[in-house]
Amino acid sequence: MFTPARAFSSFAVTDLGAAKTFYGETLGLPVQEYDMGILELTIGSGARVMVYPKDDHEPAVFTILNFDVDDVEAAVDDLNARGVVTKIYDDSEFPTDAKGISRDMGPAIAWFRDPSGNVLAVLKTE
Repeated sequence: MFTPARAFSSFAVTDLGAAKTFYGETLGLPVQEYDMGILELTIGSGARVMVYPKDDHEPAVFTILNFDVDDVEAAVDDLNARGVVTKIYDDSEFPTDAKGISRDMGPAIAWFRDPSGNVLAVLKTE
């Protein structure tokens, strides 16, 4: 019988080792590696996200994972200090400040990429 109780999200990467380092060490998420060559990220809410390798991976043209934060500017400063680049879009695409924060298109948001080029974001939803 179908039940949505144990649903989870997943996305592909080109290099599982680089993903494990980025998500586990750079971003500080709990990462579990499984025998089948997949990773499982555990988000603070307890949600799980499966990460799997794909040789012909092409990064999505949309945000695959959003992190809701209390203070976007502080989160961006922290990410930048960890070596994560948050100024990834040309301002003609998405108007952003010098740190890559968009403040005029809804909630404050800043995008960044994982080692496979997947787009992630920090934003304040409330």
